[in-house]
Amino acid sequence: MFLFFRKKKTEQDKELLKFLRNILGLKPENILLYKTALIHKSKSHKDAKGNKINNERLEYLGDTVLSTIIGDYLFKKYPHQGEGFLTDMRSKIVSRASLNALSKKIGLSQLIEYTHGRGGGFISMSGDAFEALTGAIYLDKGYDFTYKVLINRIFTSYLDISDVETKDWNYKSKIIDWGQKTRHKVSYAVINVSEQDKRKQYKVQIFIDNFPQETAVAYSIKAAEQLASEKTFKRLVDSDIINVDDYK
Repeated sequence: MFLFFRKKKTEQDKELLKFLRNILGLKPENILLYKTALIHKSKSHKDAKGNKINNERLEYLGDTVLSTIIGDYLFKKYPHQGEGFLTDMRSKIVSRASLNALSKKIGLSQLIEYTHGRGGGFISMSGDAFEALTGAIYLDKGYDFTYKVLINRIFTSYLDISDVETKDWNYKSKIIDWGQKTRHKVSYAVINVSEQDKRKQYKVQIFIDNFPQETAVAYSIKAAEQLASEKTFKRLVDSDIINVDDYK
């Protein structure tokens, strides 16, 4: 599966090892897992058998592991809070916007291999890589080690939990709220369904007064709606159509 990697250490290899040691505090048993976690699908390789190599499978695994770890952590941190609060907090922490920002803070984004200059901007690339990295740590070191790394070295150092409690990350809610206040009709539609590595991907487009806006692709309709909403919201802010101060 990993035959395409060179045995000789490159500068990129050295930067990855430095990141793993300094930020995560780990010495990898299987460095190839971490290298794969940083290969965006736009930079996919093929092994000797023609199998596509990128970080999407690790992203899938990491998404599950990350959600479990955050759920475990929040359950212990807030012993008297109800299910609704815990679910909302977990959603905020593992949202693509939150993981994108976290990935950039810790320097992970700079290590991602991707094809530059392609359309779409790869809005979720950094967050996807963070999930893939989580999957790599889990496979390499196990659940307990992954929990300690994420909570003690990443989330405690780079994420303000009290800020997360008050932060409104839901761009879909923001767009809908803006539409209601300004009497613009906001709607969503699934415009394409495809399959990637035996998983369905949904392409969603947002419409304002029936005029098409941004699109996004994700493994769930809800996630695609959020990504499309985020892209549209930021464009409307940049165009001075929405005053960002009204939605902080």
